[in-house]
Amino acid sequence: MDVDVPDDEDIVEFEEKKDLKRGLKQRHIQMIALAGTIGTGLFLGSGSAIVNGGPAGAFMGYLFVGILVAGVVLSIAEMSALVPLSGGIVRHAHYFFDPALSFAQGWNTVYSTLISLPAEITAAAVIITFWTTAVNNAVWITILGALLFISNLFFVRVYGELEFTFAMLKIMLIIGLIIMGLVIDLGGGPDHTRIGFYYWQNPGPFVQYLGIPGTLGQFLGFWATFSNAAYAYSGVESISVAAAETRNPRHAIPRAAKRIFFRVLLFYVLSILIVSMIVPSNDPNLLSGGAGAAASPFVIAANRAGIKVLPHIINAVVLTSAWSSGNSGMLGGSRALYGLAIEGHAPGFFKQVNRFGVPWIAVCSIGIFLALGYMTVSNNAALVFSWFQDLVGSAALVLWIVICTVYLRFYYGCKAQGIDRHTELPWAAPLQPYAAWVSVIMFSIILLTGGFAVFIKGDWDAQGFVGAYFNIPLIFILYFGYKFVRKTKMVPLMEMPIRDFIQIAKDNPETPERPMTGWRRLGFLWT
Repeated sequence: MDVDVPDDEDIVEFEEKKDLKRGLKQRHIQMIALAGTIGTGLFLGSGSAIVNGGPAGAFMGYLFVGILVAGVVLSIAEMSALVPLSGGIVRHAHYFFDPALSFAQGWNTVYSTLISLPAEITAAAVIITFWTTAVNNAVWITILGALLFISNLFFVRVYGELEFTFAMLKIMLIIGLIIMGLVIDLGGGPDHTRIGFYYWQNPGPFVQYLGIPGTLGQFLGFWATFSNAAYAYSGVESISVAAAETRNPRHAIPRAAKRIFFRVLLFYVLSILIVSMIVPSNDPNLLSGGAGAAASPFVIAANRAGIKVLPHIINAVVLTSAWSSGNSGMLGGSRALYGLAIEGHAPGFFKQVNRFGVPWIAVCSIGIFLALGYMTVSNNAALVFSWFQDLVGSAALVLWIVICTVYLRFYYGCKAQGIDRHTELPWAAPLQPYAAWVSVIMFSIILLTGGFAVFIKGDWDAQGFVGAYFNIPLIFILYFGYKFVRKTKMVPLMEMPIRDFIQIAKDNPETPERPMTGWRRLGFLWT
């Protein structure tokens, strides 16, 4: 077998604890789990969801995918609470499924990061054009990219504090947008027009997707919103990728995961519901398909209501959201690359850390691909953003399928070895294994049907086909290629080192962080 059972040298507890610094606190993990991945997928990409699916279709699409994503987060959190290793699922796959899957998903995560980073930075640069078009986008891409490097190359605590601050801004913005939307909807705008659910009746709750008549066209429009939702939720599992750099991960990660479902409902689904009530699906700015700030449904809502200052405030926070999402992605991708090197699936020099305890070569190697963002300088920005969005969305679906698949092997490994998850593991996720089974089945269906529009007669689109399906052959080539070369085998249920990890957890008890008091506690009362 190629699976290494953890020994005394791995008690980091585990190897990376000797090198990486545990600079992420409970409040950092809470905020990263809550808002770390809220970026252009919600603030910009949600517009195309409303156009494709109508208000009801977009609302149900985000709700449905959000419920499935909650199952993914519960799955990764249970494994990370037991095995808090940098790289998350890349490391778990090595021990609980097959080293070949660890290799495949590890490099797939790196690939996804290489695509998502320029997508977020491109969006951030385009947002700046809301205020000025005198400066070339390449300048803003360079400045924003340099700031990403600075954030990721120094203390991980700097990253944590930045994400904490930006997450607070995003939370305040979304709460403000929800309140603004309700006020406008109920007639509190400058024109005092009460909208209610008028736009759900005219032009209607659903859209005839691609002009296909009847309920079939409406259903296909609803189904088309899944790719937008997948892009918006991509990275929500990132609470686990920096587990080795999180203080008391066996307490912090489960605590964050348990709140994911309600946060998804509040910040994603409710936002979509509100904006769908005050922006019609046939609004010309939505139909233009642009990736710029003016195409954000939240900005459109403020402009339609005649509130002049709000678009500037919204875009300022959306700008920080896009940059913050890229910041989170760079951390996740670099730690996946570091984890690959730890397991021997990547060159050993990626394990090198600087004096701040940051894997600097991994960070720089990921960051180089920010240069892909310069594609927008000579090409249509909306087209490039859409292309990146499709690729990232399909990569996210593959990642979620892998997480649930590895978790199911882990779950049945516990059963085979007679391990009571509720009494022996640091934390047992609720609703398992049902949540994992439902998520893996539904995400597989969504992945296979994600590019259905290109097969409709007269609508063939090579870009759409590649964006929807490129990741499927990629993950299989990586998986079976590694198996062929290294002759690896799936880890038998009875040989999974679950009890070894349980013993490591018992030998290294954690001390819960000091309870928050004063204003810090007030900020977390909703948790």
